[in-house]
Amino acid sequence: MGKYNFELMTKYNKDVNKQLNEIIQTLSEEQWDKQFPSFWKSIHELCSHIFAADYRWLNRFKLIVNSQILTDIYFNKAYGFEELFFKSINEYITKRIEMDNIIIDFVKDLTENDLDKILKYPNPKGILFENRIDVCLMHLFNHQTHHRGMISLYLEMLGKENDFSNLYLNE
Repeated sequence: MGKYNFELMTKYNKDVNKQLNEIIQTLSEEQWDKQFPSFWKSIHELCSHIFAADYRWLNRFKLIVNSQILTDIYFNKAYGFEELFFKSINEYITKRIEMDNIIIDFVKDLTENDLDKILKYPNPKGILFENRIDVCLMHLFNHQTHHRGMISLYLEMLGKENDFSNLYLNE
């Protein structure tokens, strides 16, 4: 996949997260933290996990891609995958919007040659992986899509209508 396709994915990602956030803003704190019988037990946990994974991937990318977007000022924390680091829905939405904009700007900064670079990184279990940046970016977007699907199901269980299944963009 080339840079154009990743730019398309950043726009889709931001647009669908905006739609999702509009629904999340209508949730009570009780609904935000409602426990479901799954590994990620609440919408709050899922949103935190998606954010932490995006943050972790961008931190990895800054090791081999020269980008002014991935500054140490923002990327200087160690987020755990099971940590809840948003105290409120509004705090989450603010951070999600920031993260989506950083992802857009990062992908804009990439060159076609950057996409071919090999990233070596350990996963959370310490297993070492080597993948091209383009493969890692596909994982980042696929990971968000997968977990938004879970959030969509939780929202349906809460009686909140939603549909994030299409790649429609207003260009």
